[in-house]
Amino acid sequence: MKVLCYSLCLLFAGPLLAQSSVDSAQLLKDVRTLSADKFEGRKTGTRGSRLAQFYIIDRFKQIGITPYHNTYEYPFYFQEGNKKVMGTNLFGYIPGKSSDVIVISAHYDHLGIGKPNAAKDSIYNGADDNASGVGTILALAAYFKKNPPKYTLLFVAFDGEEEGLQGSRAFVQQPPVPLNTIRLNINMDMVSHNDKNELYVAGSTPYPQLKKFIDSAAAKSSIKVLAGHDVPGSGSDNWTNQSDQGAFHAQKIPFLYFGVEDHPDYHQLTDEYDRINHRFYYQVVKTILEMTRQIDDIGM
Repeated sequence: MKVLCYSLCLLFAGPLLAQSSVDSAQLLKDVRTLSADKFEGRKTGTRGSRLAQFYIIDRFKQIGITPYHNTYEYPFYFQEGNKKVMGTNLFGYIPGKSSDVIVISAHYDHLGIGKPNAAKDSIYNGADDNASGVGTILALAAYFKKNPPKYTLLFVAFDGEEEGLQGSRAFVQQPPVPLNTIRLNINMDMVSHNDKNELYVAGSTPYPQLKKFIDSAAAKSSIKVLAGHDVPGSGSDNWTNQSDQGAFHAQKIPFLYFGVEDHPDYHQLTDEYDRINHRFYYQVVKTILEMTRQIDDIGM
């Protein structure tokens, strides 16, 4: 075990933060587990989704995230054709010195199982999309549980993102805290797979007060942190409403959305754990943590 730990430390060494800030072994374990065949692609309303919920809830409990009303599970319903589907958002919080809230989020659902005989393996495991985002929120929660924040941090694993942001829309319609106390949404969706060492951060065009945090974290990061993909009128190149931050933006709540540009494995059966860039992903999580720390320390 000592040899493994030493090797991981060498693999993931970087200038940004102390090594103890993110547990690289646990981070990768979370992604590897959630993208395993056992979870059947985590499609909303399926057995695989329920198994993923159990895993995430267990991790919330291990970390010590506090549930609202003694539960982490918040069901919601939406129509899919003639069928009514139940999704389940999972969330809890780490109390801060302030009642103002930062929502840190990622969706855990994916595409499920493809058509029979479509491939040797017909499970859409969604390692990058979006087991990587869930791994990130768990890593941030573990850090802030040990390092109490100033803001109250609300950690959310959304369901139904692939069905049209259903979980985040349900969340803002019935939030656990008043919407006017939510100062920011930090959302992660596809943050582990990029061969150019590039991470994009959207949100500073509609909310320019956030640009200083992007610039500061970028200066310390060993990866390329690029602000963009948030210019109105740029069509599909504008990611503002393409993941769960869109539901917050619709309520005029500022957001930072972290993601990579589409890659050949996006929404394919090949989006597997062994295709993500492990070292890049670890540096991404450290960068997101650094930006979140700065925002929490300086304030919005």
